[in-house]
Amino acid sequence: MQYDFLEHFPKRMKHVGMYAVLMQNSIQRTTWKQFGFLKTDEQINVIFAVMLYIMEQSLKEENCTMDDIGAYIDTINVQHFEKNMTYEECRRLGDFIVNVILSNEGKVMYFDGFDFESNAYHIMHISYVANKIVYIDQELKRTSYYLTDDGYNLLLSTLEIENNMKLTIHEMIFQMHLEKQSYDKAVDEIKNVFNLMRIQLQKIQEAVGKIRRNALNYSVKDYEEILLENLETISDTKQKFQNYRELVKSRARELEEENINVKRLSKKEEEKLKHLREIERYLSRTIDEHQRILNSHFDLKAVYTKELEALSQMSLIKRFPLRTELYDKILDNPKALENLDYFLRPLFNREIDKSYNINKAFELQKPVRKKEEKDSMEQIDFDEEEWQKEQERLREEKLGKYEKSLCYLLKMAEENKEISLREIREKTAEDDREKESLIPNVEIFKEIMVELIRNPEIDIMALQKERSEYIQDRPMEFQLNEMLLHLVEDYPEYRGIRKVETYRLEDSEAVVFESVLDERGERKNIKCSDVMIRIRQKR
Repeated sequence: MQYDFLEHFPKRMKHVGMYAVLMQNSIQRTTWKQFGFLKTDEQINVIFAVMLYIMEQSLKEENCTMDDIGAYIDTINVQHFEKNMTYEECRRLGDFIVNVILSNEGKVMYFDGFDFESNAYHIMHISYVANKIVYIDQELKRTSYYLTDDGYNLLLSTLEIENNMKLTIHEMIFQMHLEKQSYDKAVDEIKNVFNLMRIQLQKIQEAVGKIRRNALNYSVKDYEEILLENLETISDTKQKFQNYRELVKSRARELEEENINVKRLSKKEEEKLKHLREIERYLSRTIDEHQRILNSHFDLKAVYTKELEALSQMSLIKRFPLRTELYDKILDNPKALENLDYFLRPLFNREIDKSYNINKAFELQKPVRKKEEKDSMEQIDFDEEEWQKEQERLREEKLGKYEKSLCYLLKMAEENKEISLREIREKTAEDDREKESLIPNVEIFKEIMVELIRNPEIDIMALQKERSEYIQDRPMEFQLNEMLLHLVEDYPEYRGIRKVETYRLEDSEAVVFESVLDERGERKNIKCSDVMIRIRQKR
């Protein structure tokens, strides 16, 4: 290439694309005016303030529900922005930022970056936040949000530092502030160091999860990249930070010894002492995080090796179709049933019969307590495996109820091209079996309707394109997009669906479904906003 500086141009465009798509989603949205944010500058500040809160909750491994985000916006609005908003409006603003701007209303986000080496545009997928289902107090089911890799990179890439250099740069800046006794700035830098190490640990844990699900989906290049980052992180970090901690301890001790009575310290010295203690606390947490990364590094290597060995062993297993090799041959020659035991015998191999060794009777007998403990542990492991299978069965059963309810909605909408919830209620009012298909229980029906309203337009072709580019396992929890794809592809009657559109009927009264079951088996009446579900067919 003539211009070497264009070699990594797509990578730069990925960072630019994250900003461009975010601005595109935010600009010209009239919803901002409802909350009093008229200037683009104000809007961008609020977006990044919310993203920073989600990142902070992710790093602390705490839940980040829409209630938490609404409370956070309410707090910073009272203290800083001073807009005339109630708590409910702050929560609506949080929902607008997360689900409309950062998630693009559930639609896939792309940015085209030009590659000068291949002389073509590369389509790059962009995603800022993801969500997961959490249970608060083991009862309340909520959606918790966290940043994706793109979300982290968007916030951290403003420093224009490569991933493998971020930790080194922040550590050097921290050392410089420590030498200059700028302890307030040193606190910020040690926090950044700790955050980077926490992010690295999360990347290792996510990599282990991907490998365990399917090692073939985790490329050797990704494995090499994360190993090099781990080695860069754990090379000599622990000894450095132990030295820093000793230095900080000694300086804090000097301040305390100079003034035996802490109340004699000046205000400036009190702040120094406070910052030194904060630095010492974060240094201790950083050293602990270093040890966790070290342990996870070896776990990652062990898991990857084990999974690849298991895959290589699977290739040695000889497989054959039962229909052609067994059924068809028996049908051609029924007398072969007399020799069926030769075919089935390997499936029922017995253990070798034990023989009594008389010499063991005259040996010194040792305590068998360890063996009993081992047997006990094996029994616990067996019970745990059975429990896992039972949980898996319950999850599959619950997903089946989601599928049955969504099938009924699609069937009713497809027959009429569009149908309202009120019309569906009238058709199921007299038939309990139809009502049970529509509403297996209150919670399942409510979640399906909420997801449909949150995603007013679902493009099946776009979902299929996205899935073809990113291979992933089928989710264990209900996800509307995944289940719609499953129904369209596996059920012939739904293969003609191109789009599913859902919108509220503002002028219509609420729809009441009477005597429906909840998860506890109790009968309840539920009231829902009337919505219209429309099916667009392929031409």
